[in-house]
Amino acid sequence: MKFFTCSIIMSVFLKVSSQNPLDVWTLLPNILVVEVNGSPGQQPLSCLGSPQEGSRKDNKSQDIIWKKNGVVEEQRGNSYLVQLEESLGGGNYTCHREDGSLVNHTVVLIQEEETERGTILVKNDQGNYLKCLAQNYNGEFHCSWTWHTSCVGKVEFIKVWRISDDSDNQCSLDTSTQRWTCSSGQRNFSCSVDEHGHGISCRDDQHCPYAEESQRIYVAVYVRTQHFLVEIYSQRFYLAEIVKPDMVRISKVNTTMIEWSYPSSWSSPYSYFPLTFQIAQLRRGCKWCDKPCTESKHAKTLTVQSTDICRFKVKHRAQAVCVRAKDALCNSQWSEWSHLRLRRKKKNKRRQNGE
Repeated sequence: MKFFTCSIIMSVFLKVSSQNPLDVWTLLPNILVVEVNGSPGQQPLSCLGSPQEGSRKDNKSQDIIWKKNGVVEEQRGNSYLVQLEESLGGGNYTCHREDGSLVNHTVVLIQEEETERGTILVKNDQGNYLKCLAQNYNGEFHCSWTWHTSCVGKVEFIKVWRISDDSDNQCSLDTSTQRWTCSSGQRNFSCSVDEHGHGISCRDDQHCPYAEESQRIYVAVYVRTQHFLVEIYSQRFYLAEIVKPDMVRISKVNTTMIEWSYPSSWSSPYSYFPLTFQIAQLRRGCKWCDKPCTESKHAKTLTVQSTDICRFKVKHRAQAVCVRAKDALCNSQWSEWSHLRLRRKKKNKRRQNGE
């Protein structure tokens, strides 16, 4: 992620005579969010401070040149009026001396009035924009999304907190490490954006896996387009609601016996965090199937619970076996199937005929 940085923080006036913009607030230093309702309006910016301060500080304030996305604007002077209409008006506004030297800048992001989201991200199979999962109960989780095919977007801001701590939540970005930190009460969340910008990984630094969660986690991701349109997508959950174990490790003991063990990423001790396992035996190995465990519609399943390495005797006619796991104590998600082909040897025909 790239963010504009500047030692001078631009002063922005919130006095607006019309009903558009509906609201104006600072997302980060030099990044302003303007909420609009589609009707024409204006948002004033200032280069040196208020118009009065600008005239006192610099008698040549009228010589200040403004640029929008690098293109010189007709407006000059300490004050500048951003023209708002529909979702237009966003951009990177910079003010310069006549010699071209940069004085100040601000990025204006446009947020449309509260309507159904979906301009930047698309819904997943569950009908949500964010898909949040946890491998275990250690306090770490990952939220992913899918960009709209017609949109080139990026993450502009991340906010994470326990819902009861909303009143004093503060989030900031460490530009050197590209990590977000959100502090609220006695809790700290740390987050980072994935390399390709399709998700975030977060951790509740004060989470205790052995204690019952009393408040849900709230995640808000602010994403923007190259046209400076910003939308906010959020999700709230307990870790127990989004936990999904990794695939179990399955192996063959002999021609009739298989065994599997807990995923190495699962929380321990296993007696405190037990898993339930589901076993499916396939009469056909389905060599050319992409997902043989889900594509085999006629496989019978058996469910067992164990807190140790599990062994299971497969049926003689089974050509393959599948195993998956879920938290035994809550209605969480099943892991992906682990698949093992048994490769049984065929008997010699001469022996079968008694020769």
